[in-house]
Amino acid sequence: MTRLRAARAGELQELSELCLRSKAVWGYDRAFLDGCKDELKLHEEELESSYIVVAEACGKIIGVAQVEIEKFEAHLLKMFVEPESLKCGIGRMLFHWACNEARANGAKRLIVESDPCAAPFYRRMGARDVGLAPSGSVPGRMLPKLAHDLV
Repeated sequence: MTRLRAARAGELQELSELCLRSKAVWGYDRAFLDGCKDELKLHEEELESSYIVVAEACGKIIGVAQVEIEKFEAHLLKMFVEPESLKCGIGRMLFHWACNEARANGAKRLIVESDPCAAPFYRRMGARDVGLAPSGSVPGRMLPKLAHDLV
């Protein structure tokens, strides 16, 4: 049984490593992944400035999601699932959590700047393309920007 719970300060390194393992499933090389480390790292101050949840099964962390809310708009900053737990409904569970958390805090839409390989998942969840956003890790790389209405 999978449950969601708030992230804890002592596990942020483990969660950051999970993000990199999950990102690697898209076939990126080591140099690319090394370039993403800073952007995918979770910091203790983010526990105060955003909402971070982990998916846990049998005492093991298998997913993480992070949402930041600014007035009526929420941003899905991170959402990653352990590679061996992909296609088991964990991503869907985390996405629903993100939408519910954003809605409960007054947001009218959830913005996702997605890895191109993950964008089809967000589209299946009901998000629509609204443009492109520059990558925070790779200069010149553009990412699909999607919006999911919460009303």
